[in-house]
Amino acid sequence: MQRAIMVLLFVLLTVVPAGAREIAGVDLSEEVKRDDGAVLSLNGAGVRTKFFFKIYIAALYLEHKATSVDAVLADEGGKRMAMHFLYSEVSGEDLVEAWNAGFTGNGTPEQLDALAAEIAAFNQLFTTVKAGDTIILDYLPGVGTAVDIRGERKGVIAGKPFNDLLLSIWLGPEPVAEDLRAALLGS
Repeated sequence: MQRAIMVLLFVLLTVVPAGAREIAGVDLSEEVKRDDGAVLSLNGAGVRTKFFFKIYIAALYLEHKATSVDAVLADEGGKRMAMHFLYSEVSGEDLVEAWNAGFTGNGTPEQLDALAAEIAAFNQLFTTVKAGDTIILDYLPGVGTAVDIRGERKGVIAGKPFNDLLLSIWLGPEPVAEDLRAALLGS
C-alpha cells in the first residue's frame, strides 16, 4: 500500500500541466488564439542548434494537427511558426542568409523564380534579434504570411505559395535539421 502511494505521488509530481510545454527553459502554450479568432494547436517544437549552440526554439502551430509534410502544406488553414531565440545575438544579415539557404535548398527553380519578389520583400523585414526575442510567422488564410518581431508587425507577404516555401525551410527535403523537422511533426 505504501509503495502504491509513493508511485501515485511520483506520478502526480511529474505530470506537466496540460496548458504548456517547456523546452530549454521556454514555456510554449499548447494553444494560441490569434487576433482573427483562429485557434491553433501546438503540432510540435524543438531546438535549432548550430555547431553545438542553441539558436532558437521552433514551435509549429496548426489549425489541424498533422504528422506529415504533405498534410501540413496541403492544409488551407492557419499556421504559425514561432521562433524563440536563445542565442545571444543573431544579425539581420545572418537571418537573411539562413532564409535564402533554406529557400534555395527546398524550392524548385520555378518556385524561386515565381516568388523572387516575395522573398526579397520578406528578407527586407529582418534586423538583429537577441536572446529572449521572438519571431512569429503567421499564415493568415486568404491573406499571406504576417511577420512579427518582438511583438511588432513588420509586414505581410501575400499568398500561400510563399508560406509553403517558407515552411519548407523546416519541413522540406533539405530542412535546417532533420531532428527539428521530426519534432515539429510531432514524431
